[in-house]
Amino acid sequence: MTTWSLRVNDDASLGLVLGGGGAFGAAHVGVIQVLAERGLRPGIVAGTSSGALVAAAYAAGIEPATIERATLEFRWRAVARWSPRPRWGLLDSRVLDDAVRRALGGDPLIEQLPRRFAALATDLRTRRAVIIDEGPLSLALRSTIAVPGLLPPVSYRGALLADGGMIDNVPVAAARTLGASRIIVVRLHAKWENVRMMRAASRTAELMRDSSVVLIQPEMEGMAQWTMSDLPRLVAEGRRAAIVALDASQLRDERAPDS
Repeated sequence: MTTWSLRVNDDASLGLVLGGGGAFGAAHVGVIQVLAERGLRPGIVAGTSSGALVAAAYAAGIEPATIERATLEFRWRAVARWSPRPRWGLLDSRVLDDAVRRALGGDPLIEQLPRRFAALATDLRTRRAVIIDEGPLSLALRSTIAVPGLLPPVSYRGALLADGGMIDNVPVAAARTLGASRIIVVRLHAKWENVRMMRAASRTAELMRDSSVVLIQPEMEGMAQWTMSDLPRLVAEGRRAAIVALDASQLRDERAPDS
């Protein structure tokens, strides 16, 4: 039974999509801060991999300042630990279940979160994207971060799920499935990225042409993706990129009366 109900001040038509990228996901925190400062409160949020971790915290109603503190203190051991008997991956991601319980006082069903949420994963058997928008939050997060060979895949309704970034690192379709008509997309790696597939380049161009999308692209050149050394700089870059993109788009809360 669905128990989700929108917070009074949230915008049910506005979605927020957070892409994956390891430690680069800290840039999402700066974006969320700027949205809060401007009174933009997406009622729908979707993410892939590290973007899903930040998206889940936002969907759970955790304040931006608290998300920032947790991000700056983050270490990989919070989501994975060495497995003494590796089978599908070198690390065991079940430690993430405990992290969710500590942060939220339990492992809520996604349907119980105050904002609509979806994590994107890849079905290793079919090579198709799977949108997880119900069930235990910890299961969705373990699925979307499961880098093959490193973290074990997760069994879910007959599928074997792994990192969503293999199929779609910016799950706009997931946000639209949940009802978003306007979407703020945060795509990591951005301009300096060495694009290995034309699909990635064409996807970005498609987002830029879509009038219902505000595309935010933080620049992480010279910053560490797999260590925690640049977390403060990444948060600051997320803020900078959000301000630039939102100023250019003139996005506003459509529920507010015209001035």
